[in-house]
Amino acid sequence: MSSDIGLIGLGTMGAALALNIAETGFDIAVWNRTTSVAHDFAKGAGDLASRITPAETLEDLVAAISEPRAIILMVPAGEAVDAQIEALRPLMGPDDLIIDAGNANFHDTNRRARAATGPFLGIGVSGGEEGARHGPSIMGGGIRAHWDRVAHILEAISAKYNGTPCATWMGEEGAGHFVKAVHNGIEYADMQMIAEVYGILRDGMNMRAADIGAVFDRWNEGPLRSYLIEISGKVAGAYDTAANGPLLDVIVDAAGQKGTGRWTVIEAQHLAAPVPAIEAAVVARNLSSQRDARAAGEALFGAAPKELPEGTLSETVLEQAMIAGKILCYAQGFAMISAASDAFGWALPLPDIARVWREGCIIRSDMLNDMAAALTEDPDRNLMLAPHFANLLKMNHDGLREVVAQGALYGLPVPALSSGLAYFDAMRTHRGTANMIQGQRDFFGLHGFERLDDGSTGQHGPWAHD
Repeated sequence: MSSDIGLIGLGTMGAALALNIAETGFDIAVWNRTTSVAHDFAKGAGDLASRITPAETLEDLVAAISEPRAIILMVPAGEAVDAQIEALRPLMGPDDLIIDAGNANFHDTNRRARAATGPFLGIGVSGGEEGARHGPSIMGGGIRAHWDRVAHILEAISAKYNGTPCATWMGEEGAGHFVKAVHNGIEYADMQMIAEVYGILRDGMNMRAADIGAVFDRWNEGPLRSYLIEISGKVAGAYDTAANGPLLDVIVDAAGQKGTGRWTVIEAQHLAAPVPAIEAAVVARNLSSQRDARAAGEALFGAAPKELPEGTLSETVLEQAMIAGKILCYAQGFAMISAASDAFGWALPLPDIARVWREGCIIRSDMLNDMAAALTEDPDRNLMLAPHFANLLKMNHDGLREVVAQGALYGLPVPALSSGLAYFDAMRTHRGTANMIQGQRDFFGLHGFERLDDGSTGQHGPWAHD
């Protein structure tokens, strides 16, 4: 049997993606460094086994695929990808396509695309194991003609929003992996904001986990309807028989991370694209791992979270804070993508990116449909200034302000929500305070400044003549 496509790496994501490809109607050849894994995978594929060809060697894998071949790499990001490409490329024909579908740093994808001796794509795949198995969001990067060769497969296996595939070509070289990194940064911020509100409900309002889960469930019926709000309700409502109580109450409060959010923050600094909510979320994860230091701080200074006086915050106000925070978080992410589009010459399709994220990915949300519409209307406008979202912010930013204020007063940490609020206030302040910074810079370094009254540049204060 000659397969339509190949796949290397049968870990959790690779195995799920291979089953998705087979179930969608394509024949697939698979190979794993431990060859027994490939055979066991095929044997355990049930009704899909007839579409799966396990290969003993890389040579067997290549031979099992129809020309021109396409092979997906689902191996850990970094050196493993380079090693796999180096081993695979000599066995392939000049028109055969290698597709890196791992969580690669887009700079690595840029380098691999420029060094490639044959067709190469770097695609971002979002949705975790469930998405890979039943329909992920797919963000493609590379030469458009190479994407078009396999688009029929990638679109077929992707999630669908009202029948529209959530798989799109984003641009040249590492564009797909860049968009995936920003997706992950938004994911960090969205999760952190939810965690902050959970903390207010738990510590500030003394609510039980099951009751908090019910709050999230109610919110998931309104403007906040999204995958992350949905699963937060399920996580909070989960019961643990071993502890004879809420599972959430026995989970260690130290968040893991694979580094993609950190990549987003680092790149945002290079692009001079402010993403304070994402930055705060990355910092919060780093702080969460310092459990011993936090315990020492509590012993020295006393516990920070204090219960709010009854009636201080309502469920409605917290929902308003979440709505405003979510809009500002996404606005920052899309503004960063726009900055990258200009910096790298990618012409990243912002409306299509919003559409691709509507299903299959972790940050899928009802808001993304309206975001796609707003970005179609004016892709150069900050999303918070689009009429639909400006109206939502007008209705909800006071709730965000109240939550941040009460959090500060009662020691309830809300770093991502407060960073979102600071961004909102800065973005609606025409006359800011950077004139003081320019004055300082000129005082100690004679860097010069521009005058507000006559527009002249390169001006200095009287200290320049002392």
